[in-house]
Amino acid sequence: MSGFVEDRLYRQVVDGVAAEIANGVYPPGASLPSESKLAEQYRVSRGTVRQAFAALQTEGLVTSRQGARRVVVGGPRRQSFGELRSFSLWARSLGAVPSGRVVSLDRRVGTELECQELSLPADSPVWFLVRVRMLDGHPVMIEHTAYPERIGSLITVEQAETESLTEWIEARGWTFAHADHTIDAVPATGEDASLLGVRIGAPMLRTRRRSTDVAGQPLEWSDDRYVADAVAFTVRNSTSANALGKLTGERAGHAP
Repeated sequence: MSGFVEDRLYRQVVDGVAAEIANGVYPPGASLPSESKLAEQYRVSRGTVRQAFAALQTEGLVTSRQGARRVVVGGPRRQSFGELRSFSLWARSLGAVPSGRVVSLDRRVGTELECQELSLPADSPVWFLVRVRMLDGHPVMIEHTAYPERIGSLITVEQAETESLTEWIEARGWTFAHADHTIDAVPATGEDASLLGVRIGAPMLRTRRRSTDVAGQPLEWSDDRYVADAVAFTVRNSTSANALGKLTGERAGHAP
């Protein structure tokens, strides 16, 4: 069996179980079916199910106890940085319905930081999108995304509210191949409070993201702010390849 087919099969199990967890089929504290039952359900080998269990544990959805079945973990929905996924794809993998509401979409002169992160000359035009993202109709995140002219000029409000922009952009020839993330905690601004229904000053989880194509050309620079208890992030690292770094003080104010 090819590596591609194996990857597709184990992701099928991961996405299926994650969706059932999100839909309450397996609530927090519940035990998942045995390896043999899931292998029969998805028509895969027990080895593929074990690989899926490992991925679900990495993503923080399940835990294992010696001599017992895997148990569903409670708490916020988790998003893994182990793979590059759009908000919509991630939401659908959990069995949730993603949606968005555009607050504004404007063409303007880029700020110094936006031009720097998008590898543009100073004062270049950018398209700036502010969008509220929702899971099952509940607002969980605000995106503030700057796009270079070649991409932003093709985006419309209708597309931003009805489609995954990542999928839409990739369908037009640009591939999101890499992303650098800086994660920190910030207090909710007045805009955050108004759009997400939280109090001003409430803790928010912020991720600043710079996405590039296969050639390293920037496709977007985004400041995303999540409701603190709506989502958690997982990062898998190892002693041989550790992509997780820590920034303190002044350095933490800028993306890598």
